Amino acid sequence: MSSYSRVALVTGANKGIGFAITRELCRHFSGDVVLAARDAERGRAAVQQLQTEGLSPRFHQLDIDDPQSIRALRDFLRREYGGLNVLVNNAGIAFKFDDPTPFDIQAEMTLKTNFFATRNVCTELLPIIKPHGRVVNISSLQGSKALENCRQDLQEKFRCETLTEEDLVDLMKKFVEDTKNEVHEREGWPSSAYGMSKLGVTVLSRIQARNLDAKRKADRILLNACCPGWVKTDMAGDYGSRTVEEGAETPVYLALLPPDATGPHGQLVRDKVVQNW
Repeated sequence: MSSYSRVALVTGANKGIGFAITRELCRHFSGDVVLAARDAERGRAAVQQLQTEGLSPRFHQLDIDDPQSIRALRDFLRREYGGLNVLVNNAGIAFKFDDPTPFDIQAEMTLKTNFFATRNVCTELLPIIKPHGRVVNISSLQGSKALENCRQDLQEKFRCETLTEEDLVDLMKKFVEDTKNEVHEREGWPSSAYGMSKLGVTVLSRIQARNLDAKRKADRILLNACCPGWVKTDMAGDYGSRTVEEGAETPVYLALLPPDATGPHGQLVRDKVVQNW
């Protein structure tokens, strides 16, 4: 048996859904919980707030847009814990509905963080996930809506069971490129940067799950995407219909699937139910 403690990590965890997920994991996960946030001051303040509730998360700085920051966190997890048991990829951004920023800039920035940076975190941390580990990528049904609004041939590419991670990266880059050239609608893309970023996360999760089955089947790692719903956070504002606690329910459920669970795996889950998309 390993002498290391078990550890769960939540990214973008100093507020909103990430903070609520961290709180619930502190209550129910048997091991240490690391609250990761880009802003160290806000991250430490969030840790202090949970400490006043009798909980004891650890803090580690993480800017998912910075590969060096991701690697520093990876090295910390290796050194302190010999790896990672639970990864919740929660960090992300969204522009407000009425934001005047040009659409191509919104597309580039949103995909940079929500898709490409999340992928970078997975590239560094999936190799150190321990047997029976759990990975939860926070996605959204907005991604499914974006898929429905893609041209038919694009839909078929995203749904293809043999799509590789490299193929998916190329599709995401093409979307951003087409927005810059102001041809994205003509090329069959939807006009939702957030939706496209989360479509990328959902499809990436399917690919990652297939790769885990191919390379580490015996380790019984379960990896899923999930939609927390439209939650009252800084991101959604008053448009949200759910509390952050309600938004945290499905991510926490997936993070805490028991060791003998065989699924869900490679799915998009909302309200603890696998979604067709």
